[in-house]
Amino acid sequence: MILTLVMAVHRWTRRLLALSAAAAVVLLPLSAAAQDSEPRKALRVCQDPNNLPFSNLAGEGIENRLAEVFGRAMGLPVTYYSFPARMAFIRNTLRYKLPGEDYRCDIVMGVPVGFDQVSVTQPLYRSTYALVYAQGRGLDGVKTVQDFLSLPAEQLKSLRIGLYDRTPASAWLVKHGLVAQGVPYLMMSPDPDQYPGQLLETELAAGKIDVAIVWGPIAGFFAKRVQQPVLQVLPLRSEPGVKLDFAMAMGVRHGEREWKQQVEQLIASRRDDIQAILREYRVPLVDDSGALIP
Repeated sequence: MILTLVMAVHRWTRRLLALSAAAAVVLLPLSAAAQDSEPRKALRVCQDPNNLPFSNLAGEGIENRLAEVFGRAMGLPVTYYSFPARMAFIRNTLRYKLPGEDYRCDIVMGVPVGFDQVSVTQPLYRSTYALVYAQGRGLDGVKTVQDFLSLPAEQLKSLRIGLYDRTPASAWLVKHGLVAQGVPYLMMSPDPDQYPGQLLETELAAGKIDVAIVWGPIAGFFAKRVQQPVLQVLPLRSEPGVKLDFAMAMGVRHGEREWKQQVEQLIASRRDDIQAILREYRVPLVDDSGALIP
């Protein structure tokens, strides 16, 4: 659910922008404090049903795995309320409540730090955008981002660089004089079957584009999932005027202070489990300065 993008992430990157677009302020039918005091019978997660690598109905995403860790720690079953992460995701999930009913879900497992439509927890991780190319198609000598930028001018001009529109990838292309090579794709497609990794899994893998620039978790997950061709991931570093790395956290309803504190205690106590999941999904992790963490 970024995502500026992160400004927004995700849909992941789409989720990030979609969350930023959910700007309508909705009054809560019951006081958050009253909701916060009620005993929980389940960890009720707000999710996008088709948003890999973050979440899906089959429970295969990063956020699904994090929810499992939290559910076990709390001794509660994990349930989901699913809604496509397009416009007004928060309003239709975390804030959704009909008269006489309870909220459908209580936590969003992935939001950008600074996103004001929810009460944001302490960060889970920081990642960055990445450049991805397919091996065996003329770029095998590229081992670093600088190698890529140092390619002969004619070769650079011949490349088709896929990116989601309205993401920091656009600013990076502008910074390096590659706007003409950009092939923009819609981030918030009306097609419910669209998911963030299609830029890699179908467009790049099929040779419709030569390079893609996507949010790091998308790059890492689909580089692992796509068997042929082999995809090479080069994390990008923020530059003056181009912010590419962002911290991600969890989000709860405003006013639910005790619930937020409990979530943050879980984040702190399950830090090793969280890091193991991020590594398993090959999320490029960076420190506060934007430097890649080995």
